[in-house]
Amino acid sequence: MKTRILKELKEAGDYISGQELCEKLNVSRTAVWKHIKALKEEGYEIDSVTKRGYRLVTCPDLITQEAVSSNLNSQWLGKDLRFYDMIDSTNLEVRRLAEAGAEHGLTVIAEEQVSGKGRRGRSWLGKAGTGIWMSFLLKPEIALENSSMLTLITALAVAKAINEVTNVSCGIKWPNDLIVNGKKVCGILTELSAQMDELNYIVVGLGINVNMEKFPDDLKDKATSLQIETGKRVYRALLAAKVLEYFEKYYEQFIQTEDLSTFKDEYNHLLVHMNQKIRVIRGSKETIYTSHGINERGELLAETASGTIEPILSGEVSVRGILGYV
Repeated sequence: MKTRILKELKEAGDYISGQELCEKLNVSRTAVWKHIKALKEEGYEIDSVTKRGYRLVTCPDLITQEAVSSNLNSQWLGKDLRFYDMIDSTNLEVRRLAEAGAEHGLTVIAEEQVSGKGRRGRSWLGKAGTGIWMSFLLKPEIALENSSMLTLITALAVAKAINEVTNVSCGIKWPNDLIVNGKKVCGILTELSAQMDELNYIVVGLGINVNMEKFPDDLKDKATSLQIETGKRVYRALLAAKVLEYFEKYYEQFIQTEDLSTFKDEYNHLLVHMNQKIRVIRGSKETIYTSHGINERGELLAETASGTIEPILSGEVSVRGILGYV
């Protein structure tokens, strides 16, 4: 109920009477007052005026279930939303819930993540109050070999959401890093459960650097946050909701074709190393290519020094710029 009242306050934009809230939500005035009081205690500034009602003035930067759900306009993704003050890993929690029978669209968000990991097993920690640490469960009826393309779909959704909420231009470093001004602002990790060639479920996890004010010396040259880039704090709950909405939209298009034919041009437009020389690292071996964007399978089209085009799969390599991370 608290979520529904918060959503009504946000959508009203101005004062909404207690009576109107009672009628819309089919609750008593006492119940409305109780939930308004609880929201104020959480840090929401709500103006109350006799004969006019309630008006939402400001929202605290919370990443709670109520804060995200009150901004969310998806059809199925995030409707079952679980929030944790602290968790080992949102991906691990979604996997645990999936094994216990959780349904398609389940979403887990944590204020703090202490044992998260990124692609290729790298550590990805999430300090409280600074970012969005979120994972969701998918159970698509698609071929197993097509599942890796969902990582690229997620990157598009995050880039779109960041641009809408912050007006920051966000690019993509193939396959799964979001880049702002040459530095990483978000990473994506997609994991799956399968038996032979049968897909059980997919877990999509992401970590967005939102309100970090600084980074350690070993990261400051290749990582940034939205607050650093905009000079102001970003409301995380709205951004999280927008990511879910855009992913749902792109996902519904993707499952119609099970390829990236619909998204290839949009993805390549955001690719930070499009038509640039890159270093492709396979284990201890490093090769110089020219990047020509992705094909309909999400493979990177890399041109060799002799002019041959090689499609590269994301699972087998790391990509770096000639002079640095990008």
